Amino acid sequence: MKGPFPVDKLKNIDTPFYYYDTDVLKKTLKIVKEETKKYGFVQHYAVKANANKKILELIATEGFGADCVSGNEVKAAVNAGFPASKIVFAGVGKTDAEINLALDLNIFCFNVESLPELEAINELASKKGKTAQVALRINPNVDAHTHAYITTGLSENKFGFGLSQLDTVVGVVATQKNIKLIGIHLHIGSQIEDVKTFVPLCEKVNELQTYFEGKGVKLEHINLGGGLGIDYQEPDKTPIPDFQGYFKVFKENLKLRDGQIAHFELGRSIVGQCGSLITKVTYVKEGETKKFVIVDAGMTDLIRPALYQAYHKVENISSDQKEATYDVVGPICESSDVFVKDYKLNETKRGDLIALRSAGAYGEIMASHYNCREIPKAYLSDKI
Repeated sequence: MKGPFPVDKLKNIDTPFYYYDTDVLKKTLKIVKEETKKYGFVQHYAVKANANKKILELIATEGFGADCVSGNEVKAAVNAGFPASKIVFAGVGKTDAEINLALDLNIFCFNVESLPELEAINELASKKGKTAQVALRINPNVDAHTHAYITTGLSENKFGFGLSQLDTVVGVVATQKNIKLIGIHLHIGSQIEDVKTFVPLCEKVNELQTYFEGKGVKLEHINLGGGLGIDYQEPDKTPIPDFQGYFKVFKENLKLRDGQIAHFELGRSIVGQCGSLITKVTYVKEGETKKFVIVDAGMTDLIRPALYQAYHKVENISSDQKEATYDVVGPICESSDVFVKDYKLNETKRGDLIALRSAGAYGEIMASHYNCREIPKAYLSDKI
């Protein structure tokens, strides 16, 4: 055993593959449940972070709801054991087929992002003789101070209704007979490390509460999205994010009305730290100015470094030798297929196992077949 990895077991598995530490995941779920129960909050797991069936089943058994952004995610959630009565369906481009699927399953709520979508849900629900529960996703124009690609709450982003559109939206909702407005939904972005960033979100929700009350609209549910980040630099130091501080911010700053329920949709912070991508060193190449560790995993297996310039801690779990400096790169025929540059690793040789840490979120789920490569398999720590 080296660090959190059973190297003797892992070295017999074909690489690359995802390795999930179920102990870390279970401890994370336990803390989230404790903190939400403390304040009467409701937690939905954001399926888009990781839809591995075994991971979903484990989370479902803990009583979580699911936040889905596609029809297939809704199917995956139901198949994994999430009750439809706890499923929220978000996304800017829901197709008629996806809406019909969700209506047939009687999901808890649609998070609606545009007037055409609202009208489409009403029309499709009418044909089925059903009433669809909806929450209006509102773009609060709050800066999450995170990467531009994962910021969702600014006016320039494609998500939700702008504040200036609300008068029109409330008027249209009143005319839709097969729609029941039960709440509002806000989400400002992802990988937010400073929980104080959520204070302006609470303040905006408080303003919106007053606005809707002035319109005679009663909101039963307030959905705050997710966005809490994880420690990519030192995953062993902070294996579980600051859920205590996160939920405390909302308890102290959100002015809920009597009987209102606050919902959260965390994804990365729940599964991020339990997963690692395990890859094998194919070659150690001596370049003219640097050394390259060429591994058998690439951007097809973990795209975050190429797409977001994201950092994942890299460890040679086979070596206890002194450190040397390398670029760790993959085999894909793209110059962007680089995990880290000028990086210190224990001295590395062909055949060593390398772990890319904090890969439980947006790792396996974003894998592709580019270069005709296979999708990496996944293994849970208590099943190998």
